[in-house]
Amino acid sequence: MKEAKLTEKIMFRLLPAQILLSAVGVVNGIVSSLFAGNYVGVKAMAAVGLYSPVNLFLIALNNMFVSGATILCGECIGRNDKDGAKSIFSLDITIAGVFAIVATIGHLIYGSLGAFIGTVDDPEVGRMLCRYVFGQAVGIIPLVLGNQLSSFLSLDNRIKRTVTASLVYIGVNFVLNYIFIALMGMEVLGLALAPSIGLWVFFFIQIPPFIKKDAVIRYSMKEINWHEAAKILKIGIPGAANSGYNAIRGIIVNSLILTYVGGVGISAFTAANSIMSFFWQVPSGMLMVSRMMISVSVGEEDRKSLTDTMRVALFRFIPLAFAMSLFVIIMAVPFTRLYFRDPSDPVYMMTVRGFQILPVCLPLSIICTHFSCYWQSSDRHLLVHILSALDGLVGVVACSALLMPAMKLNGLYVANVLNGLIAPVFVLIYACIYNKHFPGKIDELMSVPPAFGVPVYGRIDITVHDMESVIGISGTLQEFCEKSHIDKRRAFYASLCLEEMVGNVIEHGFTKDKKKHSVHVCVACKRETLIMSVKDDCVPFNIEQRLKMIDKNDVAKNIGIRLVSGIASSIHYQNILGMNVLTIRFDGKAS
Repeated sequence: MKEAKLTEKIMFRLLPAQILLSAVGVVNGIVSSLFAGNYVGVKAMAAVGLYSPVNLFLIALNNMFVSGATILCGECIGRNDKDGAKSIFSLDITIAGVFAIVATIGHLIYGSLGAFIGTVDDPEVGRMLCRYVFGQAVGIIPLVLGNQLSSFLSLDNRIKRTVTASLVYIGVNFVLNYIFIALMGMEVLGLALAPSIGLWVFFFIQIPPFIKKDAVIRYSMKEINWHEAAKILKIGIPGAANSGYNAIRGIIVNSLILTYVGGVGISAFTAANSIMSFFWQVPSGMLMVSRMMISVSVGEEDRKSLTDTMRVALFRFIPLAFAMSLFVIIMAVPFTRLYFRDPSDPVYMMTVRGFQILPVCLPLSIICTHFSCYWQSSDRHLLVHILSALDGLVGVVACSALLMPAMKLNGLYVANVLNGLIAPVFVLIYACIYNKHFPGKIDELMSVPPAFGVPVYGRIDITVHDMESVIGISGTLQEFCEKSHIDKRRAFYASLCLEEMVGNVIEHGFTKDKKKHSVHVCVACKRETLIMSVKDDCVPFNIEQRLKMIDKNDVAKNIGIRLVSGIASSIHYQNILGMNVLTIRFDGKAS
Protein backbone atom coordinates (compact mmCIF):
# COMPACT_ATOMS: atom_id res chain seq x y z
CA MET A 1 0.00 0.00 0.00
CA LYS A 2 3.02 2.32 -0.05
CA GLU A 3 2.26 3.27 -3.65
CA ALA A 4 -1.18 4.56 -2.57
CA LYS A 5 0.01 6.38 0.56
CA LEU A 6 -1.02 9.91 -0.51
CA THR A 7 -4.42 8.71 -1.75
CA GLU A 8 -4.93 6.75 1.47
CA LYS A 9 -4.02 9.79 3.57
CA ILE A 10 -6.48 12.03 1.72
CA MET A 11 -9.29 9.47 1.90
CA PHE A 12 -8.91 8.89 5.65
CA ARG A 13 -8.78 12.65 6.22
CA LEU A 14 -12.13 13.00 4.44
CA LEU A 15 -13.70 9.91 6.02
CA PRO A 16 -14.79 11.17 9.50
CA ALA A 17 -16.74 14.11 8.06
CA GLN A 18 -18.47 11.93 5.45
CA ILE A 19 -19.45 9.34 8.08
CA LEU A 20 -20.89 12.15 10.21
CA LEU A 21 -22.85 13.53 7.25
CA SER A 22 -24.17 10.08 6.47
CA ALA A 23 -25.09 9.43 10.11
CA VAL A 24 -26.89 12.73 10.75
CA GLY A 25 -30.27 11.34 9.70
CA VAL A 26 -29.82 8.19 11.79
CA VAL A 27 -28.75 10.13 14.90
CA ASN A 28 -31.71 12.47 14.55
CA GLY A 29 -33.95 9.45 14.02
CA ILE A 30 -32.71 8.01 17.32
CA VAL A 31 -33.37 11.38 19.04
CA SER A 32 -36.88 11.54 17.59
CA SER A 33 -37.62 7.93 18.52
CA LEU A 34 -36.57 8.57 22.15
CA PHE A 35 -38.99 11.49 22.44
CA ALA A 36 -41.67 9.60 20.53
CA GLY A 37 -41.36 6.57 22.79
CA ASN A 38 -41.71 8.65 25.94
CA TYR A 39 -44.18 11.37 24.92
CA VAL A 40 -46.11 10.31 21.77
CA GLY A 41 -48.90 7.73 21.68
CA VAL A 42 -49.19 4.51 19.70
CA LYS A 43 -51.53 6.01 17.09
CA ALA A 44 -49.18 8.91 16.51
CA MET A 45 -46.35 6.44 15.91
CA ALA A 46 -48.59 4.60 13.45
CA ALA A 47 -48.97 7.87 11.54
CA VAL A 48 -45.18 8.26 11.46
CA GLY A 49 -44.87 4.70 10.17
CA LEU A 50 -47.37 5.38 7.37
CA TYR A 51 -45.21 8.29 6.20
CA SER A 52 -42.02 6.18 5.95
CA PRO A 53 -42.56 5.06 2.29
CA VAL A 54 -42.85 8.73 1.29
CA ASN A 55 -39.62 9.45 3.15
CA LEU A 56 -37.88 6.58 1.27
CA PHE A 57 -39.09 8.07 -2.01
CA LEU A 58 -37.67 11.51 -1.12
CA ILE A 59 -34.35 9.95 -0.10
CA ALA A 60 -34.18 7.95 -3.33
CA LEU A 61 -34.72 11.01 -5.54
CA ASN A 62 -32.34 13.08 -3.43
CA ASN A 63 -29.65 10.41 -3.82
CA MET A 64 -30.21 10.51 -7.57
CA PHE A 65 -29.45 14.25 -7.72
CA VAL A 66 -26.49 14.03 -5.30
CA SER A 67 -24.71 11.08 -6.93
CA GLY A 68 -25.24 12.23 -10.52
CA ALA A 69 -24.17 15.82 -9.94
CA THR A 70 -21.24 14.95 -7.65
CA ILE A 71 -19.76 12.52 -10.15
CA LEU A 72 -20.09 14.95 -13.07
CA CYS A 73 -18.75 17.89 -11.04
CA GLY A 74 -15.81 15.80 -9.82
CA GLU A 75 -14.95 14.92 -13.41
CA CYS A 76 -15.03 18.64 -14.34
CA ILE A 77 -12.73 19.48 -11.44
CA GLY A 78 -10.42 16.63 -12.46
CA ARG A 79 -9.95 18.07 -15.95
CA ASN A 80 -9.72 21.66 -14.62
CA ASP A 81 -13.02 22.67 -16.20
CA LYS A 82 -14.12 25.32 -13.69
CA ASP A 83 -16.93 26.64 -15.88
CA GLY A 84 -18.26 23.10 -16.25
CA ALA A 85 -18.21 22.62 -12.46
CA LYS A 86 -20.20 25.83 -11.96
CA SER A 87 -22.67 24.77 -14.64
CA ILE A 88 -23.24 21.32 -13.07
CA PHE A 89 -23.63 22.83 -9.61
CA SER A 90 -26.07 25.49 -10.78
CA LEU A 91 -28.08 23.00 -12.81
CA ASP A 92 -28.24 20.51 -9.94
CA ILE A 93 -29.40 23.13 -7.44
CA THR A 94 -32.04 24.36 -9.90
CA ILE A 95 -33.44 20.89 -10.66
CA ALA A 96 -33.33 19.82 -7.01
CA GLY A 97 -34.96 23.12 -5.99
CA VAL A 98 -37.86 22.66 -8.40
CA PHE A 99 -38.37 19.09 -7.17
CA ALA A 100 -38.30 20.29 -3.53
CA ILE A 101 -40.89 23.00 -4.22
CA VAL A 102 -43.24 20.55 -5.97
CA ALA A 103 -42.85 18.03 -3.12
CA THR A 104 -43.50 20.79 -0.56
CA ILE A 105 -46.71 21.87 -2.32
CA GLY A 106 -47.87 18.24 -2.44
CA HIS A 107 -47.21 17.84 1.29
CA LEU A 108 -49.06 21.06 2.13
CA ILE A 109 -52.08 19.99 0.07
CA TYR A 110 -52.26 16.59 1.75
CA GLY A 111 -51.62 18.12 5.16
CA SER A 112 -54.58 20.45 4.64
CA LEU A 113 -57.03 18.13 2.87
CA GLY A 114 -55.91 14.58 3.70
CA ALA A 115 -58.33 14.22 6.62
CA PHE A 116 -61.27 14.96 4.32
CA ILE A 117 -60.07 12.50 1.65
CA GLY A 118 -60.02 9.66 4.17
CA THR A 119 -56.95 7.73 2.99
CA VAL A 120 -56.57 5.95 6.37
CA ASP A 121 -59.14 3.63 7.94
CA ASP A 122 -58.68 5.03 11.46
CA PRO A 123 -59.86 8.71 11.39
CA GLU A 124 -57.66 9.67 14.35
CA VAL A 125 -54.55 8.18 12.75
CA GLY A 126 -55.52 9.95 9.52
CA ARG A 127 -55.68 13.32 11.27
CA MET A 128 -52.32 12.73 12.93
CA LEU A 129 -50.79 11.74 9.59
CA CYS A 130 -51.98 15.02 8.09
CA ARG A 131 -50.37 17.02 10.90
CA TYR A 132 -47.14 15.05 10.52
CA VAL A 133 -47.07 15.59 6.74
CA PHE A 134 -47.73 19.30 7.26
CA GLY A 135 -44.76 19.54 9.63
CA GLN A 136 -42.55 17.57 7.23
CA ALA A 137 -43.41 20.04 4.44
CA VAL A 138 -41.49 22.76 6.28
CA GLY A 139 -38.21 20.87 5.93
CA ILE A 140 -38.31 19.45 2.40
CA ILE A 141 -36.55 22.35 0.66
CA PRO A 142 -33.61 22.52 3.11
CA LEU A 143 -33.44 18.70 3.19
CA VAL A 144 -33.02 18.41 -0.57
CA LEU A 145 -30.81 21.47 -1.13
CA GLY A 146 -28.80 20.99 2.07
CA ASN A 147 -27.71 17.51 0.98
CA GLN A 148 -26.61 18.86 -2.40
CA LEU A 149 -24.54 21.60 -0.74
CA SER A 150 -22.85 19.10 1.60
CA SER A 151 -21.51 17.08 -1.32
CA PHE A 152 -20.22 20.14 -3.17
CA LEU A 153 -18.60 21.57 -0.03
CA SER A 154 -16.62 18.34 0.31
CA LEU A 155 -15.49 18.59 -3.31
CA ASP A 156 -14.46 22.21 -2.67
CA ASN A 157 -12.43 21.14 0.40
CA ARG A 158 -14.69 22.88 2.95
CA ILE A 159 -15.23 19.89 5.22
CA LYS A 160 -15.19 21.89 8.47
CA ARG A 161 -18.32 23.78 7.44
CA THR A 162 -20.24 20.58 6.67
CA VAL A 163 -19.17 19.12 10.04
CA THR A 164 -20.24 22.29 11.85
CA ALA A 165 -23.60 22.33 10.06
CA SER A 166 -24.20 18.66 10.92
CA LEU A 167 -23.38 19.05 14.62
CA VAL A 168 -25.51 22.19 14.93
CA TYR A 169 -28.39 20.40 13.19
CA ILE A 170 -28.24 17.51 15.68
CA GLY A 171 -28.19 19.95 18.60
CA VAL A 172 -31.09 22.05 17.27
CA ASN A 173 -33.16 18.94 16.59
CA PHE A 174 -32.67 17.70 20.18
CA VAL A 175 -33.54 21.07 21.75
CA LEU A 176 -36.62 21.61 19.56
CA ASN A 177 -37.85 18.06 20.20
CA TYR A 178 -37.69 18.79 23.92
CA ILE A 179 -39.47 22.15 23.55
CA PHE A 180 -42.16 21.06 21.08
CA ILE A 181 -42.93 17.60 22.53
CA ALA A 182 -41.92 17.51 26.20
CA LEU A 183 -42.85 21.10 27.10
CA MET A 184 -45.49 22.20 24.60
CA GLY A 185 -47.13 18.81 24.02
CA MET A 186 -47.31 19.21 20.24
CA GLU A 187 -47.01 15.44 19.79
CA VAL A 188 -46.78 14.31 16.15
CA LEU A 189 -46.65 17.86 14.73
CA GLY A 190 -43.71 18.69 17.00
CA LEU A 191 -42.06 15.42 15.98
CA ALA A 192 -42.06 16.65 12.36
CA LEU A 193 -41.35 20.35 12.96
CA ALA A 194 -38.24 19.84 15.12
CA PRO A 195 -36.04 18.25 12.41
CA SER A 196 -37.65 20.43 9.70
CA ILE A 197 -36.57 23.66 11.41
CA GLY A 198 -33.19 22.11 12.18
CA LEU A 199 -32.75 21.43 8.47
CA TRP A 200 -33.13 25.15 7.70
CA VAL A 201 -30.30 25.90 10.13
CA PHE A 202 -28.24 23.13 8.47
CA PHE A 203 -28.96 24.67 5.05
CA PHE A 204 -28.13 28.31 5.92
CA ILE A 205 -24.81 27.42 7.58
CA GLN A 206 -23.66 25.87 4.28
CA ILE A 207 -24.74 28.65 1.90
CA PRO A 208 -22.03 31.38 2.36
CA PRO A 209 -19.18 29.71 0.36
CA PHE A 210 -21.42 29.40 -2.70
CA ILE A 211 -22.40 33.08 -2.94
CA LYS A 212 -18.90 34.58 -2.91
CA LYS A 213 -17.79 36.12 -6.19
CA ASP A 214 -14.44 34.32 -6.17
CA ALA A 215 -15.91 30.90 -5.30
CA VAL A 216 -14.74 28.01 -7.50
CA ILE A 217 -18.20 26.45 -7.29
CA ARG A 218 -20.82 29.20 -7.40
CA TYR A 219 -24.47 29.39 -8.44
CA SER A 220 -24.98 31.16 -11.74
CA MET A 221 -28.16 30.81 -13.76
CA LYS A 222 -26.38 32.18 -16.84
CA GLU A 223 -23.77 29.39 -16.89
CA ILE A 224 -26.23 26.49 -16.81
CA ASN A 225 -25.93 24.01 -19.66
CA TRP A 226 -29.40 22.47 -19.68
CA HIS A 227 -28.26 19.56 -21.85
CA GLU A 228 -26.30 18.23 -18.85
CA ALA A 229 -29.59 17.52 -17.02
CA ALA A 230 -29.97 14.22 -18.88
CA LYS A 231 -26.46 13.17 -17.75
CA ILE A 232 -27.22 13.93 -14.08
CA LEU A 233 -30.36 11.80 -14.25
CA LYS A 234 -28.70 9.02 -16.27
CA ILE A 235 -25.83 8.68 -13.79
CA GLY A 236 -27.98 9.18 -10.70
CA ILE A 237 -30.93 6.91 -11.54
CA PRO A 238 -29.14 3.64 -10.60
CA GLY A 239 -28.68 4.96 -7.06
CA ALA A 240 -32.35 5.87 -6.83
CA ALA A 241 -33.29 2.49 -8.32
CA ASN A 242 -31.31 0.74 -5.59
CA SER A 243 -33.37 2.54 -2.93
CA GLY A 244 -36.50 1.45 -4.79
CA TYR A 245 -35.34 -2.16 -4.84
CA ASN A 246 -34.67 -1.97 -1.10
CA ALA A 247 -38.19 -0.67 -0.46
CA ILE A 248 -39.74 -3.53 -2.46
CA ARG A 249 -37.45 -5.99 -0.73
CA GLY A 250 -38.63 -4.70 2.65
CA ILE A 251 -42.27 -5.33 1.77
CA ILE A 252 -41.57 -8.90 0.56
CA VAL A 253 -39.29 -9.73 3.49
CA ASN A 254 -41.89 -8.53 6.02
CA SER A 255 -44.43 -10.80 4.32
CA LEU A 256 -42.06 -13.78 4.56
CA ILE A 257 -41.37 -13.08 8.24
CA LEU A 258 -45.11 -12.97 9.02
CA THR A 259 -45.64 -16.21 7.10
CA TYR A 260 -42.83 -18.29 8.64
CA VAL A 261 -42.14 -16.60 11.99
CA GLY A 262 -44.97 -14.25 12.91
CA GLY A 263 -45.11 -10.81 14.50
CA VAL A 264 -42.37 -11.67 16.96
CA GLY A 265 -40.00 -12.02 14.01
CA ILE A 266 -40.84 -8.51 12.82
CA SER A 267 -40.01 -7.16 16.29
CA ALA A 268 -36.64 -8.98 16.39
CA PHE A 269 -35.65 -8.00 12.86
CA THR A 270 -36.66 -4.35 13.45
CA ALA A 271 -34.69 -4.20 16.71
CA ALA A 272 -31.55 -5.61 15.08
CA ASN A 273 -31.85 -3.27 12.10
CA SER A 274 -32.38 -0.20 14.30
CA ILE A 275 -28.89 -0.59 15.80
CA MET A 276 -27.32 -1.85 12.58
CA SER A 277 -28.56 1.26 10.74
CA PHE A 278 -26.10 3.30 12.80
CA PHE A 279 -23.14 1.10 11.87
CA TRP A 280 -24.19 1.06 8.22
CA GLN A 281 -23.30 4.77 8.06
CA VAL A 282 -19.58 3.89 8.13
CA PRO A 283 -19.67 2.07 4.74
CA SER A 284 -21.92 4.89 3.49
CA GLY A 285 -19.31 7.47 4.49
CA MET A 286 -16.60 5.38 2.83
CA LEU A 287 -18.61 5.38 -0.38
CA MET A 288 -19.07 9.16 -0.28
CA VAL A 289 -15.29 9.62 0.00
CA SER A 290 -14.55 7.15 -2.79
CA ARG A 291 -17.20 8.67 -5.06
CA MET A 292 -15.41 12.02 -4.93
CA MET A 293 -11.98 10.46 -5.47
CA ILE A 294 -13.18 8.25 -8.33
CA SER A 295 -15.00 11.06 -10.15
CA VAL A 296 -11.95 13.36 -9.95
CA SER A 297 -9.64 10.55 -11.15
CA VAL A 298 -11.94 9.85 -14.10
CA GLY A 299 -11.92 13.55 -14.98
CA GLU A 300 -8.11 13.67 -14.77
CA GLU A 301 -7.83 10.37 -16.65
CA ASP A 302 -5.45 9.40 -13.87
CA ARG A 303 -5.27 5.62 -14.02
CA LYS A 304 -3.09 5.33 -10.93
CA SER A 305 -5.25 7.54 -8.67
CA LEU A 306 -8.31 5.61 -9.82
CA THR A 307 -6.82 2.23 -8.99
CA ASP A 308 -5.27 3.58 -5.77
CA THR A 309 -8.74 4.63 -4.61
CA MET A 310 -10.08 1.12 -5.16
CA ARG A 311 -6.94 -0.32 -3.54
CA VAL A 312 -7.61 1.72 -0.38
CA ALA A 313 -11.24 0.56 -0.38
CA LEU A 314 -10.31 -3.11 -0.69
CA PHE A 315 -7.26 -3.22 1.59
CA ARG A 316 -8.07 -0.53 4.17
CA PHE A 317 -11.82 0.04 4.27
CA ILE A 318 -12.80 -3.64 4.24
CA PRO A 319 -10.52 -4.60 7.20
CA LEU A 320 -11.88 -1.60 9.10
CA ALA A 321 -15.44 -2.77 8.40
CA PHE A 322 -14.52 -6.31 9.54
CA ALA A 323 -13.25 -4.91 12.86
CA MET A 324 -16.51 -3.00 13.28
CA SER A 325 -18.49 -6.17 12.48
CA LEU A 326 -16.57 -8.07 15.14
CA PHE A 327 -17.40 -5.36 17.68
CA VAL A 328 -21.15 -5.63 16.93
CA ILE A 329 -21.02 -9.43 17.17
CA ILE A 330 -19.29 -9.23 20.56
CA MET A 331 -21.92 -6.71 21.72
CA ALA A 332 -24.86 -8.85 20.52
CA VAL A 333 -26.28 -9.52 23.99
CA PRO A 334 -25.86 -5.95 25.38
CA PHE A 335 -27.45 -4.51 22.23
CA THR A 336 -30.34 -6.97 22.51
CA ARG A 337 -30.94 -5.99 26.14
CA LEU A 338 -31.60 -2.41 25.01
CA TYR A 339 -34.88 -3.76 23.61
CA PHE A 340 -35.65 -7.10 25.28
CA ARG A 341 -34.52 -8.24 28.74
CA ASP A 342 -36.13 -11.68 29.17
CA PRO A 343 -33.82 -14.42 27.74
CA SER A 344 -36.73 -16.91 27.87
CA ASP A 345 -38.77 -14.80 25.45
CA PRO A 346 -38.36 -16.12 21.83
CA VAL A 347 -37.82 -12.59 20.55
CA TYR A 348 -34.67 -12.31 22.73
CA MET A 349 -32.62 -15.02 21.01
CA MET A 350 -33.98 -14.04 17.59
CA THR A 351 -32.56 -10.56 18.14
CA VAL A 352 -29.24 -11.88 19.47
CA ARG A 353 -28.84 -14.02 16.34
CA GLY A 354 -29.51 -10.93 14.23
CA PHE A 355 -26.63 -9.07 15.87
CA GLN A 356 -24.39 -12.13 15.46
CA ILE A 357 -25.04 -12.70 11.74
CA LEU A 358 -26.07 -9.42 10.05
CA PRO A 359 -22.78 -7.54 10.80
CA VAL A 360 -20.96 -9.86 8.36
CA CYS A 361 -22.75 -7.95 5.60
CA LEU A 362 -20.91 -4.69 6.42
CA PRO A 363 -17.49 -5.45 4.82
CA LEU A 364 -19.11 -7.32 1.91
CA SER A 365 -21.19 -4.25 1.05
CA ILE A 366 -18.05 -2.19 0.36
CA ILE A 367 -17.29 -4.27 -2.74
CA CYS A 368 -20.80 -3.80 -4.13
CA THR A 369 -21.03 -0.05 -3.48
CA HIS A 370 -17.54 0.84 -4.71
CA PHE A 371 -17.72 -1.10 -7.96
CA SER A 372 -21.20 0.30 -8.59
CA CYS A 373 -19.81 3.79 -8.04
CA TYR A 374 -16.91 3.19 -10.44
CA TRP A 375 -19.26 1.78 -13.09
CA GLN A 376 -21.53 4.81 -12.66
CA SER A 377 -18.59 7.15 -13.24
CA SER A 378 -17.42 5.20 -16.31
CA ASP A 379 -20.89 5.12 -17.98
CA ARG A 380 -21.49 1.39 -17.47
CA HIS A 381 -25.05 1.95 -16.33
CA LEU A 382 -26.41 -1.44 -17.37
CA LEU A 383 -23.94 -3.15 -15.01
CA VAL A 384 -25.06 -0.86 -12.18
CA HIS A 385 -28.73 -1.67 -12.80
CA ILE A 386 -28.04 -5.42 -12.89
CA LEU A 387 -25.96 -5.34 -9.69
CA SER A 388 -28.53 -3.09 -7.94
CA ALA A 389 -31.35 -5.51 -8.80
CA LEU A 390 -29.35 -8.56 -7.71
CA ASP A 391 -28.03 -7.03 -4.50
CA GLY A 392 -31.02 -4.89 -3.59
CA LEU A 393 -33.83 -7.32 -4.32
CA VAL A 394 -33.27 -10.69 -6.01
CA GLY A 395 -30.50 -12.07 -3.77
CA VAL A 396 -32.14 -11.52 -0.40
CA VAL A 397 -35.66 -12.47 -1.53
CA ALA A 398 -34.57 -15.67 -3.33
CA CYS A 399 -32.28 -16.87 -0.52
CA SER A 400 -34.87 -15.99 2.14
CA ALA A 401 -37.61 -17.90 0.33
CA LEU A 402 -35.36 -20.98 0.20
CA LEU A 403 -33.97 -20.84 3.76
CA MET A 404 -36.76 -19.45 5.94
CA PRO A 405 -39.13 -22.48 5.79
CA ALA A 406 -36.48 -24.55 7.57
CA MET A 407 -34.37 -21.96 9.41
CA LYS A 408 -37.11 -19.41 10.24
CA LEU A 409 -35.68 -15.94 11.03
CA ASN A 410 -32.09 -17.22 10.99
CA GLY A 411 -32.72 -18.05 7.33
CA LEU A 412 -33.35 -14.36 6.64
CA TYR A 413 -30.16 -13.37 8.45
CA VAL A 414 -28.08 -15.92 6.51
CA ALA A 415 -29.81 -14.84 3.27
CA ASN A 416 -28.47 -11.31 3.79
CA VAL A 417 -24.92 -12.65 4.16
CA LEU A 418 -25.25 -14.85 1.05
CA ASN A 419 -26.59 -11.81 -0.79
CA GLY A 420 -23.40 -9.95 0.11
CA LEU A 421 -21.38 -12.55 -1.82
CA ILE A 422 -23.24 -11.77 -5.06
CA ALA A 423 -21.30 -8.58 -5.78
CA PRO A 424 -17.77 -10.08 -5.47
CA VAL A 425 -18.77 -13.01 -7.70
CA PHE A 426 -20.45 -10.72 -10.24
CA VAL A 427 -17.43 -8.37 -10.34
CA LEU A 428 -15.02 -11.28 -10.78
CA ILE A 429 -17.06 -12.92 -13.56
CA TYR A 430 -17.38 -9.63 -15.45
CA ALA A 431 -13.63 -8.95 -15.07
CA CYS A 432 -12.81 -12.41 -16.47
CA ILE A 433 -15.10 -11.84 -19.45
CA TYR A 434 -13.81 -8.30 -20.07
CA ASN A 435 -10.11 -9.16 -19.80
CA LYS A 436 -10.51 -12.66 -21.29
CA HIS A 437 -8.42 -14.01 -18.43
CA PHE A 438 -8.44 -14.12 -14.64
CA PRO A 439 -7.65 -10.61 -13.30
CA GLY A 440 -4.23 -10.37 -11.69
CA LYS A 441 -4.13 -6.63 -10.94
CA ILE A 442 -6.50 -4.00 -9.53
CA ASP A 443 -7.07 -2.28 -12.88
CA GLU A 444 -7.96 -5.64 -14.44
CA LEU A 445 -10.39 -6.42 -11.61
CA MET A 446 -11.95 -2.99 -12.21
CA SER A 447 -11.97 -3.68 -15.97
CA VAL A 448 -10.40 -0.29 -16.68
CA PRO A 449 -10.35 0.24 -20.46
CA PRO A 450 -6.84 0.02 -22.02
CA ALA A 451 -7.34 3.45 -23.62
CA PHE A 452 -8.13 5.13 -20.28
CA GLY A 453 -5.34 7.40 -19.08
CA VAL A 454 -1.80 6.21 -19.47
CA PRO A 455 -0.82 2.56 -18.85
CA VAL A 456 1.89 1.75 -16.31
CA TYR A 457 4.60 1.36 -18.95
CA GLY A 458 3.81 4.85 -20.33
CA ARG A 459 4.42 6.70 -17.07
CA ILE A 460 6.66 6.94 -14.03
CA ASP A 461 5.55 7.61 -10.46
CA ILE A 462 7.92 9.04 -7.86
CA THR A 463 7.23 9.84 -4.19
CA VAL A 464 9.52 12.42 -2.59
CA HIS A 465 9.84 12.94 1.18
CA ASP A 466 12.87 15.23 1.50
CA MET A 467 15.19 17.56 -0.42
CA GLU A 468 17.84 14.86 -0.88
CA SER A 469 15.43 12.81 -2.99
CA VAL A 470 14.93 15.74 -5.38
CA ILE A 471 18.43 15.34 -6.80
CA GLY A 472 17.64 11.93 -8.33
CA ILE A 473 14.45 13.12 -10.05
CA SER A 474 16.29 14.67 -12.97
CA GLY A 475 18.10 11.46 -13.92
CA THR A 476 14.96 9.34 -13.62
CA LEU A 477 13.03 11.77 -15.83
CA GLN A 478 15.80 11.87 -18.43
CA GLU A 479 15.78 8.05 -18.69
CA PHE A 480 11.98 8.02 -19.07
CA CYS A 481 12.10 10.68 -21.81
CA GLU A 482 14.74 8.73 -23.70
CA LYS A 483 12.64 5.53 -23.58
CA SER A 484 9.54 7.50 -24.64
CA HIS A 485 11.43 9.12 -27.56
CA ILE A 486 10.99 12.65 -26.17
CA ASP A 487 13.42 15.12 -27.74
CA LYS A 488 16.39 16.19 -25.58
CA ARG A 489 15.32 19.84 -25.45
CA ARG A 490 11.95 19.07 -23.85
CA ALA A 491 13.53 16.47 -21.61
CA PHE A 492 16.03 19.03 -20.29
CA TYR A 493 13.39 21.73 -19.69
CA ALA A 494 11.04 19.22 -18.06
CA SER A 495 13.77 18.04 -15.66
CA LEU A 496 14.55 21.64 -14.77
CA CYS A 497 10.90 22.47 -14.07
CA LEU A 498 10.28 19.33 -12.08
CA GLU A 499 13.27 19.87 -9.80
CA GLU A 500 12.26 23.49 -9.26
CA MET A 501 8.60 22.77 -8.42
CA VAL A 502 9.22 19.75 -6.17
CA GLY A 503 12.03 21.57 -4.39
CA ASN A 504 9.73 24.56 -3.91
CA VAL A 505 7.07 22.37 -2.27
CA ILE A 506 9.57 20.78 0.11
CA GLU A 507 11.24 24.10 1.00
CA HIS A 508 8.07 26.08 1.60
CA GLY A 509 5.15 23.63 1.93
CA PHE A 510 6.76 21.12 4.29
CA THR A 511 7.75 23.86 6.76
CA LYS A 512 4.30 25.46 7.19
CA ASP A 513 3.24 22.97 9.88
CA LYS A 514 4.56 20.04 11.92
CA LYS A 515 2.75 17.35 9.93
CA LYS A 516 4.54 14.77 7.79
CA HIS A 517 4.15 15.43 4.09
CA SER A 518 5.12 13.88 0.79
CA VAL A 519 5.09 14.91 -2.85
CA HIS A 520 3.81 12.52 -5.48
CA VAL A 521 5.13 13.08 -9.00
CA CYS A 522 3.65 11.47 -12.07
CA VAL A 523 5.24 11.94 -15.50
CA ALA A 524 3.44 10.58 -18.55
CA CYS A 525 3.82 10.72 -22.29
CA LYS A 526 0.45 10.89 -23.98
CA ARG A 527 -0.30 11.76 -27.59
CA GLU A 528 3.17 13.28 -28.09
CA THR A 529 2.75 15.54 -25.04
CA LEU A 530 4.88 15.27 -21.91
CA ILE A 531 2.62 15.75 -18.88
CA MET A 532 3.94 16.23 -15.35
CA SER A 533 1.65 16.16 -12.33
CA VAL A 534 2.90 17.26 -8.91
CA LYS A 535 0.59 16.46 -5.99
CA ASP A 536 1.08 17.26 -2.32
CA ASP A 537 -0.99 17.58 0.85
CA CYS A 538 0.60 20.80 2.10
CA VAL A 539 -1.18 24.13 2.59
CA PRO A 540 -2.79 25.46 -0.62
CA PHE A 541 -0.43 27.31 -2.96
CA ASN A 542 -1.92 28.57 -6.21
CA ILE A 543 0.93 29.13 -8.65
CA GLU A 544 -1.43 30.66 -11.23
CA GLN A 545 -2.49 33.38 -8.78
CA ARG A 546 1.11 33.93 -7.71
CA LEU A 547 2.13 34.49 -11.36
CA LYS A 548 -0.50 37.23 -11.64
CA MET A 549 0.83 38.92 -8.50
CA ILE A 550 4.49 38.92 -9.56
CA ASP A 551 6.03 42.32 -10.25
CA LYS A 552 7.50 41.94 -13.75
CA ASN A 553 10.09 44.65 -13.01
CA ASP A 554 11.47 42.81 -9.95
CA VAL A 555 13.45 40.04 -11.64
CA ALA A 556 15.12 38.94 -8.41
CA LYS A 557 11.98 37.41 -6.87
CA ASN A 558 10.10 34.21 -7.73
CA ILE A 559 12.79 33.14 -10.20
CA GLY A 560 11.70 29.49 -10.15
CA ILE A 561 8.07 30.24 -10.90
CA ARG A 562 9.09 32.63 -13.69
CA LEU A 563 11.33 29.92 -15.15
CA VAL A 564 8.61 27.28 -15.21
CA SER A 565 6.05 29.72 -16.60
CA GLY A 566 8.42 30.74 -19.37
CA ILE A 567 9.39 27.31 -20.71
CA ALA A 568 6.27 25.15 -20.09
CA SER A 569 3.51 24.96 -22.70
CA SER A 570 0.86 25.29 -19.99
CA ILE A 571 0.50 25.31 -16.20
CA HIS A 572 -2.70 24.48 -14.31
CA TYR A 573 -3.22 24.47 -10.55
CA GLN A 574 -6.12 23.06 -8.54
CA ASN A 575 -6.78 22.24 -4.92
CA ILE A 576 -8.79 19.03 -5.07
CA LEU A 577 -10.16 17.54 -1.85
CA GLY A 578 -7.40 19.24 0.13
CA MET A 579 -4.62 18.18 -2.24
CA ASN A 580 -2.51 20.61 -4.30
CA VAL A 581 -2.41 19.45 -7.93
CA LEU A 582 -0.04 21.19 -10.33
CA THR A 583 -0.10 20.00 -13.94
CA ILE A 584 2.68 21.09 -16.32
CA ARG A 585 2.60 20.26 -20.03
CA PHE A 586 5.31 20.31 -22.69
CA ASP A 587 3.78 20.05 -26.15
CA GLY A 588 5.68 18.94 -29.23
CA LYS A 589 6.33 16.01 -31.51
CA ALA A 590 8.31 13.01 -30.49
CA SER A 591 11.68 12.64 -32.11
